[in-house]
Amino acid sequence: MNWLGKLSLLLITLLPALAWSNKDSSHTAIFMYSHIGEPGYSNTNISLKQFEAHLAYLEKHDYQVWPLAKIADHLKNGLIIPDRTVAITFDDGHLSLYKRAYPRLKKRGWPFTVFIYTDAIDKHPKRYITWDQMREMRQHGASFANQSKTHGHLTRRHSNENATAWSTRVRADIEHAQQRIHEELGHDPEETPRLFSYPYGEYNLALAEIVEAAGYVGLGEQSGPAGPYSDLRVLPRYPISEGHDSVAEFAVKASSLALPVSEVTPWEPLLPHTNPPRMVATLAVAADDVRLDQLACHVSGQGRVKVKWLDKNRRRFAVQASQPLRMGRSRYNCSAPSVKEPGRYYWFSHLWVRENDGRVTKRPASRP
Repeated sequence: MNWLGKLSLLLITLLPALAWSNKDSSHTAIFMYSHIGEPGYSNTNISLKQFEAHLAYLEKHDYQVWPLAKIADHLKNGLIIPDRTVAITFDDGHLSLYKRAYPRLKKRGWPFTVFIYTDAIDKHPKRYITWDQMREMRQHGASFANQSKTHGHLTRRHSNENATAWSTRVRADIEHAQQRIHEELGHDPEETPRLFSYPYGEYNLALAEIVEAAGYVGLGEQSGPAGPYSDLRVLPRYPISEGHDSVAEFAVKASSLALPVSEVTPWEPLLPHTNPPRMVATLAVAADDVRLDQLACHVSGQGRVKVKWLDKNRRRFAVQASQPLRMGRSRYNCSAPSVKEPGRYYWFSHLWVRENDGRVTKRPASRP
């Protein structure tokens, strides 16, 4: 082979690495599971067969599985996350995690993070993992983080509760859970990282500011990969459940790239704003690798909606649902294909929460 051929071969080898050796290369999918092999919970369950298929896919395609705390630290400090790096998380701490998911992750030596709400652990040991099981799992790659004490709808005020009383109650709820975790599992930041999962994926600006002020990185359930422009108050995750668990769909999510959205207006997810809300998103950089002419946005329960570009350079766009959003949680999901890597998609999602009156008088003591 002549020198030109050798140079071409070297470039072919190096170009993929060079393409990802900048600030915008830190894209990572964070997966969220709940029930494993519990068909009675279709909205939060995935079959054991599908869970095994997901792990096999990551293994076959040489994905790196990092602890969530390591990913959060890299995003916080602007450090590079290698391409095709993912994190595996579980919410609620159901017993099926210990029985079915843990042995398969342990076998591979893969780390995973479990978000627990401590009332479940302390009051319902037959339905949820125990502190002793957690101590065992952390010897094999598990870390445990905060999902509050009660798993309540934390954005909602109780009857006759003002903003100050609500804030005091929510702070106490979160800190009680962190204290219980430290009492049982210690203070090692690798084993009990300061991460917080919003119950039901619901947050508002006031709650996010409480989480941030307390030193947590927040995790939501709005779909999409995390990247250098993601908001550390509420990093996105892909919730996995029946109907959204095929290997083909999982593969697209695992390889997804974070659309470089630096600002969203309004950021506040909790309606009432104008309903349907009009979202304006600003791109932080000239997204040369994004086919912005193919940017598609969808609204939960309504399908695809029109994208309106607000400037000629395609750095700001607006999206608005055609109909008022339904009660509960909705999302605006936007994606566009990569120019350089066919089959990979840039992705961004924003949460909206519509409530009856924003107040509740009580909530059940535990979550199924």
